[in-house]
Amino acid sequence: MSTAVQTRTRDPRIILNAVQGRVPHLVADVGVADLWEREVALLLRDSVAVPSLAERILGQGIAYLITAMERPGVDMGVGKTVDVGVHQLILDTPLYFALCEEYNDGRYKHHAPLIERRRDGTVMRTAELLRKNGFAVDDELWAVDASDCSPCDDKVPDSH
Repeated sequence: MSTAVQTRTRDPRIILNAVQGRVPHLVADVGVADLWEREVALLLRDSVAVPSLAERILGQGIAYLITAMERPGVDMGVGKTVDVGVHQLILDTPLYFALCEEYNDGRYKHHAPLIERRRDGTVMRTAELLRKNGFAVDDELWAVDASDCSPCDDKVPDSH
């Protein structure tokens, strides 16, 4: 008798919108339906020219941050492209605090980037960590900057 194994991929849009109750003022009367649409609109306003690319970058940024929070102490880093999505989430501080409350046991997850980029394979190892943590990985976005990691300082407590 065979047993079916069901795998579930974690959806960054669902994850982001699930914390909306913690920050309802961010979407009230601003012309967007939810937090996902808000963050995509902010990316389009500031740094990304194409809506589908903004969604891809945001999704990978969420996957990275959630994985970093759920796997403290693991050496991780992103390339320049995915880092745009990571920074978007961190800069929207009420939203970032809500994510920290939900996925980092209520503790603030510091962002302490190093000045020097690493070129040691960290970006692609990080993509595999996301995959192992249940996220779909946009291989193209990770590969484009695979040799140019923007790591954080591991000496800063609870940082990514």
